[in-house]
Amino acid sequence: MPVDAASVESAASRLRGVVTTTPLEPNARLSARTGAQVWLKREDLQVVRSYKVRGAYNLIAQLAGADHAAGVVCASAGNHGQGVAHACALLGVPGRVHVPRTTPRQKRDRIAALGGPAVTTIVAGDTYDDAAAGALADAAATGATLVPAFDDPRTIAGQGTVAAEVVAQFTAATGAPPDVLVVPVGGGGLLAGCLAWLRERHPGVRLVGVEPAGAACMAAAVAAGGPVRLEHIDGFVDGAAVRRAGDATYRVVAAGGAELAVVPEGAACAEMLALYQTDGIIAEPAGALAPAALGGAVPVAPGESVVCVLSGGNNDVSRYAEVVERALVHEGRKHYFLVEFPQEPGALRRFLDEVLGPDDDITLFEYVKRSNRETGPALVGVELARADDLGPLLARMAAAPPAVERVDPASPLFRYLL
Repeated sequence: MPVDAASVESAASRLRGVVTTTPLEPNARLSARTGAQVWLKREDLQVVRSYKVRGAYNLIAQLAGADHAAGVVCASAGNHGQGVAHACALLGVPGRVHVPRTTPRQKRDRIAALGGPAVTTIVAGDTYDDAAAGALADAAATGATLVPAFDDPRTIAGQGTVAAEVVAQFTAATGAPPDVLVVPVGGGGLLAGCLAWLRERHPGVRLVGVEPAGAACMAAAVAAGGPVRLEHIDGFVDGAAVRRAGDATYRVVAAGGAELAVVPEGAACAEMLALYQTDGIIAEPAGALAPAALGGAVPVAPGESVVCVLSGGNNDVSRYAEVVERALVHEGRKHYFLVEFPQEPGALRRFLDEVLGPDDDITLFEYVKRSNRETGPALVGVELARADDLGPLLARMAAAPPAVERVDPASPLFRYLL
């Protein structure tokens, strides 16, 4: 089954009246930061708070007869499952959604609410790939149709309707299509769908896919000449934490020569906070990938028109503490040290007076253990007002009596702090 502009346009007809035509909004903050004219495509305001419903509904709506009666099964990190659940409820198709244990509670609850009695949620495994294996076995055992989150031409075509919608909205507002479209990448469904439509209808639009640094599976596939399994991934950007790019998505991306970029998870966290505090937008980590890349991983020219797809807003409020922590570490404002304090009165007071700067703040202080009667190591977390304050802090630590060892962000110990 081909993935081309015609299949994307057929999907758009199928989705009409089912999904929301989400707003396309200019963003003053990102425009000022880059010098470009930046707009956000607000797929976080979609009926299931992400674009995933487009591909899910497009596939399920094409089932008929025995396939319709046998129902569907899928694997999801959360957003695709919500799209499948919503489609099942609308079309009267029974469904089962397999999610890993790392899926935020908020997303699990939304799957249940959207699917109602038609959908069952099955929680198993620690990664998306564990859930995918469970869904595949389920489909084989029951005869249900597998609804891939990205690796199916029907899913890809549905996701590609985002590009068609962006171009129509932007042209209506400005008289011409945008210069650049930036999208997040997990398994590659959105990127492939947008690429398939744009290369036929608007080949002059530059398309960039942005992956999280801890799960850049599409970049790995392009480098290897085909999809490869990543041995280790950072699952924090749960909506894009995929170990292996799809076969169908890779074929489209490789044939179209899509541009790819990678951003650290901490940069996505910093953008999440900026979206929330400045723009009043609740974005999930994957939703913040595209705007996080602007001006850095994705260079844009002053005056260019740029559209970033804000792909989802299903964020669990309990994750914000980690979001803030990762953002501060990424910005160079949060650091951890092992300090060997002498066990004598006034040692901590001297450290505070002689080592900390006037704008530095201790955010963590824990004695690890008392090595002997004379000294005791403590784990100390310090938050700086400015990243440039680190050099003077390290100089004061070197001159102070206690022995101080900085915990490197690349060390295994640091991973226990996040």
